[in-house]
Amino acid sequence: MTNSSNASVAPAEDSVLAHAVRKVKRHVLPLFVIMFILNYIDRVNIGFVRTHMEHDLGIGAAAYGLGAGLFFIGYALFEVPSNMLLQKVGARIWLTRIMFTWGIVATMMAFIQNETHFYILRFLLGVAEAGFFPGVIYYFTRWLPGVERGKAIAIFLSGSAIASLISGPLSGVLLQIDGFGFKGWQWMFAIEGLASVFLGFFVWFWLDSKPHDAKWLSREEQDALVDAIDQEQRAREALTTVKPTIGKLLRDRQIVLFCALYFCIQLTIYAATFWLPSIIKKMGDLSDIQVGFFNSIPWLISIIAMYSFAALSGKFKFQQAWVATALLIAAAGMFLSTTGGPIFAFVAICFAAIGFKSASSLFWPIPQGYLDARIAAAVIALINSVGNLGGFVAPTTFGFLEQTTGSIQGGLYGLAGTSILAAILVFFARTSPKSSSLLTPPIAAAPTVTVSKTH
Repeated sequence: MTNSSNASVAPAEDSVLAHAVRKVKRHVLPLFVIMFILNYIDRVNIGFVRTHMEHDLGIGAAAYGLGAGLFFIGYALFEVPSNMLLQKVGARIWLTRIMFTWGIVATMMAFIQNETHFYILRFLLGVAEAGFFPGVIYYFTRWLPGVERGKAIAIFLSGSAIASLISGPLSGVLLQIDGFGFKGWQWMFAIEGLASVFLGFFVWFWLDSKPHDAKWLSREEQDALVDAIDQEQRAREALTTVKPTIGKLLRDRQIVLFCALYFCIQLTIYAATFWLPSIIKKMGDLSDIQVGFFNSIPWLISIIAMYSFAALSGKFKFQQAWVATALLIAAAGMFLSTTGGPIFAFVAICFAAIGFKSASSLFWPIPQGYLDARIAAAVIALINSVGNLGGFVAPTTFGFLEQTTGSIQGGLYGLAGTSILAAILVFFARTSPKSSSLLTPPIAAAPTVTVSKTH
């Protein structure tokens, strides 16, 4: 009788959990995708006004590259503290704060007068945005069981690809606005920045910090989600007999490797993001709108590729091999972009986009499987912030090369090389820790954390 009773209860519990998961996805995923779209547009829209700022403000290639990169310095410095504060005050308050502040700073870009203003606001934009991406990833760890998180992250990451797709045409249209003493590039910054501010109001009223705060879930559904996530965490804790210290965690070679891999991926992504409009302009006498539409082509191709790779990696399990394949495609595209004229370079970068955008989405399940949920937020923030320093190195280096040599060819060779190196290193990455790798005596008085086994 007992066995029969348990058999009848289990499917009912699974049904409640499945229904709760579907409701969570419907409620938060569309909002997070829209937030990511605005986030990405506000950080990369300077690529479409580079020539305008050079003409109106005298900001040359080197200054543009440095300003583009300073965003990532502010982002890296404040990423981990921001994500720790999110855990303390709750996702609803902190993600709303992030949206408001980045929207305000992005809007203020419309009023810059010189290089100094440009540098300061780009740095502050990075400070304001810090914590958004890892904050959302952490949010998923508290709302979705492990088997569902990879799918949710893939959908969330599509926001950057969608933003890349629409930012060109949108910015091209906004650059045509001229009036009330504002030029087109000022209107672009103001309108795109204010969109983030207004969405912040919606985030405040729509988002909940914890499942038990969600009035749109029944009590049964709230409990099913929390129980499923807690059960996964207890299973991970049972696999580790000694809890490593924070200091030991930061000396973990796997975490260092994750940071290095993501850095290599981000180098290529942001080099293409900030310099692609300039490459397109060399293809002929194109208007801002035409440049914007051409700029969308690589990102449209990358969206299709991201979903195709995600489906294949889900069917044929070996995450490292899929990341390596994507990186080799990126390397080939970047190398080929140096062998012909502007049109051929554009086609080659379209090919490279298949690789570097797919590599970005395929990468995250690897560290997620390795990390314990209790320290995942801080470590994901660390990986993201160190990796995003590629967003500083790439545009700064490219700006210096163009300013001093008149060409970015050396930088493209460097990107091809780093992608090949990353394709090799990814095979040393693990999706679950060796139980003995962190079993060393803890340092006295240090806070303790655990490291996860993949779920």
